[in-house]
Amino acid sequence: MTDRYQNFTRTPFGQTLVKNLGLPDPTPLPRWREGAPVIDGPVIVGGVGETETGKAIQALLRDVEASFSTVAEGVASSELRPKALVFDATGIASTADLTSLQRFFSPVIRQLAAAGRVIVVGRTPELADSPEQQIAQRALEGFTRSLGKEVKRGATVNLVYVAPDAHHQLDSTLRFFLSPKSAYVAGQVVRVGPASVAGGNDPAVPLAGKVALVTGAARGIGEAIAKTLARDGATVIGADVPQLANELRKVMSAIGGSELLIDVTAVDAAQRIAAHATEHHGGLDIVVHNAGITRDKRLANMRTDVWDAVLDVNLRAPERITAHLLESGVLREGATVVGVASISGIAGNNGQTNYATSKAGVIGLVQALAPKIRINAVAPGFIETQMTAKVPLMIREAGRRMNSLQQGGQPVDVAETIAWLADPASAGVNGNTVRVCGQSLLGA
Repeated sequence: MTDRYQNFTRTPFGQTLVKNLGLPDPTPLPRWREGAPVIDGPVIVGGVGETETGKAIQALLRDVEASFSTVAEGVASSELRPKALVFDATGIASTADLTSLQRFFSPVIRQLAAAGRVIVVGRTPELADSPEQQIAQRALEGFTRSLGKEVKRGATVNLVYVAPDAHHQLDSTLRFFLSPKSAYVAGQVVRVGPASVAGGNDPAVPLAGKVALVTGAARGIGEAIAKTLARDGATVIGADVPQLANELRKVMSAIGGSELLIDVTAVDAAQRIAAHATEHHGGLDIVVHNAGITRDKRLANMRTDVWDAVLDVNLRAPERITAHLLESGVLREGATVVGVASISGIAGNNGQTNYATSKAGVIGLVQALAPKIRINAVAPGFIETQMTAKVPLMIREAGRRMNSLQQGGQPVDVAETIAWLADPASAGVNGNTVRVCGQSLLGA
């Protein structure tokens, strides 16, 4: 769906109105394109002390052939126009050390290039060495979320908490947040823990040899997920309802995937999925619970069948299917599950008690199963789809502008986030819910 207002603001007359009236000025967001570098400009790296995390950050930047300069405890130079600012905050041991954030960022934040990246890497607060460090590390969330609302011009700010001795798990997460693949992910906090990762993972095709199930794959976000996972090397099983058979067949034909016509709420849905995956592919490595519906009404006017329809598709089906795949052994070693939640499940929404309940439940599913299997969720905000195209104009415009990036996201933004979570190199990312919402003003 075209954002006509954003196109208008790119015209000379539009720019004049934006400047004189203080209107939203959404910067076009670059997305990933084949052959592009992870980061296409200079990077300034700072931190407190010399840490293993800092060494891992620099090793990653060398690996992606980024041009970077380092600033030891002190003030960064404002002469460069950096594309990214990366700060290793794992060495912050007390609130007195928080001044290092101001000293590093203040001189250079105005010079950050359009669609730039700011990444702060801290120590997981609950795993800090002392109460003083835990307090200081938790403070980083307020810093990054606030800075994300200041940077403007399509830039993003995100915080990565890393557990002790898990610095070697940062690679895929830093690649994602530095790159255009994270264009619409802003103001987020991601936790990285220890994990074992098999060697030889190729960042160009990180999902090579993997089999992925994507429900609701016929169109919209599901179609983008299927195409993105296939681009990254996965063999995709696309599942959707029989009514969308033609659309599903077209998508699967384009990516060399296999189609499975199924209603995920059917009593035997889990068994049919398991049988198809086993017979045709020998098992599953990735499961993406994307299928979802809305049936919006205020609770006072909502019938039980309308309530149950949304809960059945959005929550009960993923819960039941995941449980069966775990119990039946269809999920292979190292398998991962990704649920599609929503910011409605975090912040709530008028007329969506059923939908918000179901999507909050998806987050609960992640929290409940994370000790048993690697599982995460994405929580999209306003994404430009056929569904949001039907939203009344003024509500649609509010959804687009009420975030730090002042625009709606694209289906590919959700898909790229899921591809990062599905990457075997992201094994240390578990139990997270990552919002793909441009740092929406709704919810924390």
